[in-house]
Amino acid sequence: MHIDPAELTAALIGCPSVTPEEGGALVHLDAVLTRAGFTCTRVDRGGVCNLFARWGDKGHARSFGFNGHTDVVPLGNPADWTVAPFGAEEKDGFMYGRGATDMKSGVAAFVAAAVEFVSTTPPDGAVILAITGDEEGDAADGTLALLDWMKDSGEQMSHCLVGEPTCPDHMGQMMKIGRRGSLNAHFTVVGQQGHSAYPQRALNPMPAIARLMDRLASHTLDTGTAHFDASTLAVVTIDTGNPATNVIPAQSRATLNIRFNDSHSGASLSDWLRTEAAQVDAAFGTRTEVQIRISGESFLTPPGPLSELIARAVTAETGVTPELSTSGGTSDARFVKDHCPVVEFGLVGKTMHQVDERVEVAQIHQLKAIYGRVLRDYFAQ
Repeated sequence: MHIDPAELTAALIGCPSVTPEEGGALVHLDAVLTRAGFTCTRVDRGGVCNLFARWGDKGHARSFGFNGHTDVVPLGNPADWTVAPFGAEEKDGFMYGRGATDMKSGVAAFVAAAVEFVSTTPPDGAVILAITGDEEGDAADGTLALLDWMKDSGEQMSHCLVGEPTCPDHMGQMMKIGRRGSLNAHFTVVGQQGHSAYPQRALNPMPAIARLMDRLASHTLDTGTAHFDASTLAVVTIDTGNPATNVIPAQSRATLNIRFNDSHSGASLSDWLRTEAAQVDAAFGTRTEVQIRISGESFLTPPGPLSELIARAVTAETGVTPELSTSGGTSDARFVKDHCPVVEFGLVGKTMHQVDERVEVAQIHQLKAIYGRVLRDYFAQ
């Protein structure tokens, strides 16, 4: 059975699946995969729609999985688009639309590759597709819901390939064998309000929060590790909301983001942040409340059989040897890594989340060919 991955990409772009709306994308994929002989199950949770599809018996000892998402980020100002955001218009060799790059083309490519593979070369094993509608949002009820359901249902991927766009500039350039962790910390420094002409009668939180943010931002977390760049800390906002020049505010707030490598954990960084806040409080007499949300821990799939398998397929189809990287933001691979070894490879991501997001049509076909080769080589081993 043959599926044109570009046509499937266009059909998915036509579904307005802005997180958390399903928009018809998973319904369409369910129908396509069911016709191809996959057993499909909707795994919806918390108002989020997810799709699990398996070809082959559940009892197989070996199964290869793909993970991806059909939800997309908001459009921004629709008037800034030169094309219909959900129109899948083609011009000059590119297909335009929200999700064209991130990542409806990736989902279309692995669906098309999987369908063609099982219909022409039925493997001794299972092929699993875990597709979520909640990657661009909070991600609490997306891939996590799929993995929870799989555990409860006795479903298992032996290895997984996440189809996120991974190449910065040209096809085949980069694959991800890990990701940095991400942590957001919110600080509220509490003092005492007073008249700015009588600062001795107040407790100004502003010098304390300025000192704390400077201490944190000036600190070198590390210089990098074997597979990771140095961790980064960025202060993203300091807010007081005080319109009066004759009032010392009672409190001030700040937020920072840390992207951390495998020399840290979310817990160790949380302890450090709270210790720093306590030291500044001791110096200024303030009281600081700290709220921390860890979006994901850093992880690494060490270079080995899985990354070599995918790299060989990429090189065979593109002539390029991909760089093994851990750069970039977070992805749902941070959840899959607790289930099985996982690597990410996908298209060039230059225009993801941008106005006039677009994908080179030829690259969609190329990506399908890569994914198809991965499946053939994996089950031929």
